[in-house]
Amino acid sequence: MLEQFSLKGKVALVTGSSRGLGWAIAQALAGAGAHIVLNGRDAGRVAPRVDEAKKNGWSASTSIFDVTDGPAVADGVARIEKDQGHLDVLVNNAGIVIRKPTLETTDQDWQTVIDSDLTACFRLSREAARGMVKRKWGRIIMISSVMGTIARPTIASYVASKAGLHGLTRALGVELGPMGVNVNCIGPGFYPTEANDVVRNNKQFYDWVCGRSPLGRWGDPKELGGAAIYFASEASSFCNGQVLTIDGGMIAAL
Repeated sequence: MLEQFSLKGKVALVTGSSRGLGWAIAQALAGAGAHIVLNGRDAGRVAPRVDEAKKNGWSASTSIFDVTDGPAVADGVARIEKDQGHLDVLVNNAGIVIRKPTLETTDQDWQTVIDSDLTACFRLSREAARGMVKRKWGRIIMISSVMGTIARPTIASYVASKAGLHGLTRALGVELGPMGVNVNCIGPGFYPTEANDVVRNNKQFYDWVCGRSPLGRWGDPKELGGAAIYFASEASSFCNGQVLTIDGGMIAAL
């Protein structure tokens, strides 16, 4: 039974994987046997992760591009297909958040987040799916957020984009599923990363999150690994268009 979770022979691109949740997910996929393609805008930040991966005995390479740059995305995916021979798994992880009250949020603030957190995921999925459809096998995994289901003040664009990913997951799952490409989504709760240092370093907020979660704590990024392996592998062959929230039970509690 455990063989169905193996990713041996698979190639997985994880966007925004030089740090945080992306790096944790990439490590999980590599540990399951995948060749991981690490992505970011800054080659200097990504390269050390490849070295780290290889020291662990994993197979890894890089693909440096900005996920909001359409031509760069198309070229990056094409180069992976050429260099590796195939791209089997796409993890749409890269994203940003701009924290501003709605009345202070500019059109550009809004568009910047939507472009990065939603439009880029559509574009990457479209480009990656071209080869997956030809081979009649592929896995696309969206990394959304608990904020795709519930909401907090000052991050309207982030909440909207993550909720949009849930709809995109269903739409692509319905369209690409018949062609052998399963599309699913992971919705992380609160995990300590550089992206949320501002709120995590606020003890009142940190403690509030712990009290709000039935498990009484923040998550460890490594705790997303099992879900990523499941969605990336043959184990999820009949799972399509679904959102799995991994938040310690936060959205289940009143």
